[in-house]
This record gives sequence, C-alpha cells and structure tokens, in this order.
Amino acid sequence: MNLFRLAGDMTHLVSVVVLLLKIHTIKSCAGVSLKTQELYALVFAARYLDLFVHFVSLYNTVMKLVFLASSFTIVWYMRRHKIVRRTYDKEHDTFRHHFIVLPCLVLGLLLNEKFTFREVMWAFSIYLEAVAILPQLVLLQRTRNIDNLTAQYVFFLGAYRVLYIFNWIYRYFTEPHFVHWISWIAGIVQTLLYGDFFYYYILSWKNNVKLELPA
Repeated sequence: MNLFRLAGDMTHLVSVVVLLLKIHTIKSCAGVSLKTQELYALVFAARYLDLFVHFVSLYNTVMKLVFLASSFTIVWYMRRHKIVRRTYDKEHDTFRHHFIVLPCLVLGLLLNEKFTFREVMWAFSIYLEAVAILPQLVLLQRTRNIDNLTAQYVFFLGAYRVLYIFNWIYRYFTEPHFVHWISWIAGIVQTLLYGDFFYYYILSWKNNVKLELPA
C-alpha cells in the first residue's frame, strides 16, 4: 500500500458513490450506460473469485465486497427498479458490449501469468476492465446531454486509473522485481480511452460551461 494506490482506491470508491447517489436519490439513470455497468459487474465477479479462499487483509476484503455489491446493485436499479428503469436511455445505449467479452476471454486464455482457472479469469477481468467504459463514452457522445453527476462519475473513474499508473511507477522503483505487464498495458489502454473525455471535462470546468462531447 502507498499513497497513490490509496488515492486510486478512494477515487474509485467516490465514483461508485457518486453514481449510486444519483440513482438512489434522484431516481434517475439518465446518461448512464447499462452496458458499461454490466461489464463492470462481470469484471468484479471474475476478478474476485478468490474472495473467500485467499485472505490478504481486511481492507482488501472490504473493498472487494463493496465493488461487487455496488456494481450488481447499480445493474439491479437500472433493470428492475420501477422508477429508475424508466429513465434508462435504451435508444442510445446500443453499443454491442457482448462482442468485446469474447475477445477479452480469448486474451485471458492466451496471455496470463499462470494457466489456472482463477488466473485466466483475473487476466480476463483486466482486459475487460480496460474497455468496459466504451459503451458509456459512446452514450455520452450520442446524447450530448451530460449532467454533472454523470460527468463526475466518469471523471473519478478515469482518475482512479491514472492514480493506479502512478502507483505502478512508484512500486517499480521501490519494490524489487515488480513487473506486471498485463496490468500495465491494459491500464495504459484504459487511461488513453479517457483522454478525449478528460480534455473536454477540464475545458468545461475551466470555462464554467456545461460539458459536451463532440459527436
């Protein structure tokens, strides 16, 4: 644990809290991609298979439970809640997310640190997380109607990944033999996907205008 990782975890947690706050209090999921939320639920389900068989620390276990529970709660709200589901923009959230699951699974089978079920699922979750934000970004570009809470959710989600890259850099220079190419490459790809969003988010904040992404 170091300051960068802690900041990354807290930023990730804030992104989830912001989204749950919007959905629970406002009873709206407008501008939120169900496709992305389903992909994140799959990411955490595949990554945390070791939850009850490999104890690292209380902090680690609690964070895993929080992200698992929150991701499935968000999906439930968007699919089942009688009020929230009516605000879901199904017309524009049409990214075919199923087609990115299989390539990530194939990558997990081919490129992993150890060919065991849990390690393959871990690698699969890393690859899938790298591209899980795509349906959300596409939805924001299509609707061009981005409320503050949705924009903050995506910003904090991207900031978490940036902070994790700093965490890896720090650990590379402070821990001997710290090399995780799978996480590094996938994390860089994921961060690059946020580049356009970050640019327009900072621009809108600087000029105090509503955030709009180019079509």
